[in-house]
Amino acid sequence: MKLSRTVLSSLPSLLKPYSSLSWTTTIATTAKTFEGMTTVDEADVGISCFISQLPGFRGILKQRYADFIVNEVDIDGNVVHLTSLDLPPEMDVKEEDKTKSSDNVPQNYTSAIESFRSISSVTDAERLESLINQVTSGTGDEFSPVVLDPSSDKSKRTAIHNFVKENFKFLVTDTVDGPDSTSKCIRVRVNSGAHNNRGNRSKKRKERGDKPFDSRGSEHWPEHVGKFLRFHLYKENKDTQEALGLIGKMLGVQPKSFGFSGTKDKRSVSTQRVTVFKQQASKLAALNKRLFGIKVGDFCHVKEGLLLGQLMGNRFTITLRGVVADSEETIKKSAESLGKDGFINYFGLQRFGSGSVPTHHVGAALLKGEHVVNDAREYYKETGDIDGTLRQLPRYLVAERAILQCLKKCPGNYLQALKGIPRTLRMMYVHSYQSYLWNNAASLRVTKYGTSQVVLGDLVSTKVDAEKRMVDSLTSEHNESSEEALDCDQVDDTAVVDLPAERSDLVKVVSIEDLEAGTYLTSDIVLPLPGSRVIYPSNDIAEIYHDLAKKDGISLTESIHGVKEFSITSMTGGYRRVFQKPIDFEWELLTYTDSNKPLAETDLDRITVNKPVDKVGSAEEIEDEPLKSDTNPHESCEANLKDQTDSKEDEKDTGNPDSEQTQMALKMALTLPSSCYATMAIRELLKTSTSVAYHKTLN
Repeated sequence: MKLSRTVLSSLPSLLKPYSSLSWTTTIATTAKTFEGMTTVDEADVGISCFISQLPGFRGILKQRYADFIVNEVDIDGNVVHLTSLDLPPEMDVKEEDKTKSSDNVPQNYTSAIESFRSISSVTDAERLESLINQVTSGTGDEFSPVVLDPSSDKSKRTAIHNFVKENFKFLVTDTVDGPDSTSKCIRVRVNSGAHNNRGNRSKKRKERGDKPFDSRGSEHWPEHVGKFLRFHLYKENKDTQEALGLIGKMLGVQPKSFGFSGTKDKRSVSTQRVTVFKQQASKLAALNKRLFGIKVGDFCHVKEGLLLGQLMGNRFTITLRGVVADSEETIKKSAESLGKDGFINYFGLQRFGSGSVPTHHVGAALLKGEHVVNDAREYYKETGDIDGTLRQLPRYLVAERAILQCLKKCPGNYLQALKGIPRTLRMMYVHSYQSYLWNNAASLRVTKYGTSQVVLGDLVSTKVDAEKRMVDSLTSEHNESSEEALDCDQVDDTAVVDLPAERSDLVKVVSIEDLEAGTYLTSDIVLPLPGSRVIYPSNDIAEIYHDLAKKDGISLTESIHGVKEFSITSMTGGYRRVFQKPIDFEWELLTYTDSNKPLAETDLDRITVNKPVDKVGSAEEIEDEPLKSDTNPHESCEANLKDQTDSKEDEKDTGNPDSEQTQMALKMALTLPSSCYATMAIRELLKTSTSVAYHKTLN
């Protein structure tokens, strides 16, 4: 890669004496002491080796979130970009006119409601009228039932049941317990398949025929239109669940209605595909004027929704600012080495959490059967007041809130409290421990046998079925849709996949014959993520798995407690490539003087060149729009405004205070499989820690 004349002329003032050794020896100390010693150091999770022996150099990672751009790569190898915010011509009509049907819902029930007043109370009539108005207005697909006043008069309740059945065909009634043993309440709810023609909304097979059960969205959907709306989600400094949670509130749909292939880093600018069930593109496009740091576009209808793991990988555009090196040659050789030899495919620090207790420590405790958890916060430690603690805990602390809510219902039942955490989040802890073991095994493999040769006893991916190898693009085990948002800074794009029994031919142990034939390369070397169906290397690398687990009081071969979910032996395991080369790797050196000036173009930048786009929704727009959810609208509004403030704070100049001083940046573009961490590629270049704490000290 050649350097521009501008960069070459500026290099003498930018290339300063730099000692890789002096920097790396202070990394651990700096990162550990930053922010009260609550951060995880790379050495703590087994990250300790490099492929090249070249010296590193100084560079600041994610000084601005726009310095880390992520574009999803779909299963066909296409890089996903946001190219348009407009509706396609075929969608640029009132789509709701195509799908809305009022055949099953008569429009005027005034006289029937008046008659209902004669057999019920005024309050009950008002409740029923409110429900009917919601249904007839056609403003949504999900309606909360209403519960009428308690009554001990069975004949009166029977009269109400019959009246509703005769006059409101789209409603059904049943009886629920009242406030005391002598009374009952009538519950009125919408019959999802009015006139008993329930179609695919019925859970009963005989009522829906051959159609699969489908509880979401409107029944009245044109057969020629795909049931899923696919769109490209562009977001700045927000994680995927957070962005979709906000969009879901504005649309009035549950989080489980959305499908996506993987989560993206929060501190980044990212574009990815998302699907949502039976929604109109016009409704989503209208949100663009109100959303801050989020845009949606490139709409089309498809037959199937996206699932986690349905992607080839991600295309990264990464800018390292404030680069300081011994010489231009140091940077050049390091970049060329990364492109040629790649990096050790460690699980990055994001895998192990950003909280005061690393996720692999929690995972180890679960695997040992230690289900007594510490109190979530100091307030709870001092008072034991669960309700008060819940009021103080932010909603994004999903695990803490779930534990406290379960302890409130079942005091002292800590195992049940842990199971109150969404399964995806619970399994994250166990997967984190698997990742901890894998990282340590990878470091031992590199330390003992280097990076340039395959050795006897190594595990390698076989050549039998290259297209179906599962070693470098493991798909997610997150099969359950959780309604709560995860802390996506702690979750990789994809988690660990269970290994099917029929795919046991994916790996093999290297034999003497394999070495003599030169059948396998270092790029074929894999290591297992512990489970019941994996095999281990036949050399001494296998020992570190068992030694570390034994030290933590965990057995990899037998269960030491009765909780199947928190047992390595109940997980099938998987494999991961040890060495990874970046795909389509490009790099260039840039100079800049303004630390607030973007050095890479985002998808939204490209769109705004040709057409102005409202980047920020005003506070008035946010306040004027009702949120269709059970969340307090004032609370949601405050959260929106807080997001705007936080994002603006994140984009303040954190660079050199002398904004006129010329500085150097290294801009790179590379594609990685979905289970790989770009931060580990950056680590190979810089030979420094990738922790957020460390890079904050560079600012």
